[in-house]
Amino acid sequence: MLAKVEELLKEVEEFSTTDLDAVEAFRIRLLGKKGGITALLAEFRNVPVEQKKEFGQKINTLKKAALEKVNALKLAAADAESTNHGLDLTMSGQPFEQGARHPLSVVRNEIIEIFNRIGFAVSEGPEIEDDWHNFTALNFPKEHPARDMQDTFFIDPETALRTHTSSVQVRVMEGSEPPIRTISPGRVFRNEAISARAHCIFHQVEGLYIDKGVSFADLKQTLLYFAKEMFGEKTKIRLRPSYFPFTEPSAEVDVSCQLCSGKGCNVCKNTGFLEIMGCGMIDPNVLENCGIDSKVYSGFAFGMGIERIAMLKYQVNDLRHFFENDLRFLKQFKTAY
Repeated sequence: MLAKVEELLKEVEEFSTTDLDAVEAFRIRLLGKKGGITALLAEFRNVPVEQKKEFGQKINTLKKAALEKVNALKLAAADAESTNHGLDLTMSGQPFEQGARHPLSVVRNEIIEIFNRIGFAVSEGPEIEDDWHNFTALNFPKEHPARDMQDTFFIDPETALRTHTSSVQVRVMEGSEPPIRTISPGRVFRNEAISARAHCIFHQVEGLYIDKGVSFADLKQTLLYFAKEMFGEKTKIRLRPSYFPFTEPSAEVDVSCQLCSGKGCNVCKNTGFLEIMGCGMIDPNVLENCGIDSKVYSGFAFGMGIERIAMLKYQVNDLRHFFENDLRFLKQFKTAY
């Protein structure tokens, strides 16, 4: 029996590993309910009386040595795992895929750059707006359909998710003295059905220019400059009469469809032109609401959807692709910085 104890003690002294599973197996084999040390303790009653003292001391020494060895090996194995995070450091490294800006970010930055070249600064504002900045200051009568829940996501009767970045223009007019020349890019929200041509969340860039003697001819030339810079020198625009509460006169701006080269497709509804923005001369009431003398100053405003511009620029026929985060679609823009 003493020889068996000496044999197990020698095994404890010689055992070494950095594998936690191997340490646990060693512990069970010696200290488990059916382990070697447990079996020796069970045989203690069969030891002759004159050997019980020596045998008991040897068993205690063996058990203590086994526990100390198991605890030491567990600490060493844990330290080794934390050092290499469980990785095989001899393996070759995996290459990281190169990312790119989202196509809407690329187009947004390009629009900003184009207008920066002719003196337009960038202004930003909150996405949650009060009634004054989103509607009232922009000459929306109380009964205007845009105030209806079918068009606007209302938070409460006086607060809503902004339906356009024109609210930023109101803040700029309230806090600045003319001349004012600014664009307001940002995300907007409207309660609309999602389709290939519309979404309940989209992005706009709205522009504002106020000074003495500003005319509709200035507006048209500015928008023609933008269209040619964005889509190419051969791009054509057309202005159709329209109505907006905050501009008078107002117009819709179309550009020649880049998807079908003006031949007609499902995106441009077979007209050869695609609407990209609304525009017009700022209504005198809006200027007065913002503390600007409409008898001295005049100005124009315009607003465009970034998604619509991106569809034309990259010949995308479904607006929903920009929101689905499909890597097969986004990988096509890796070189677009």
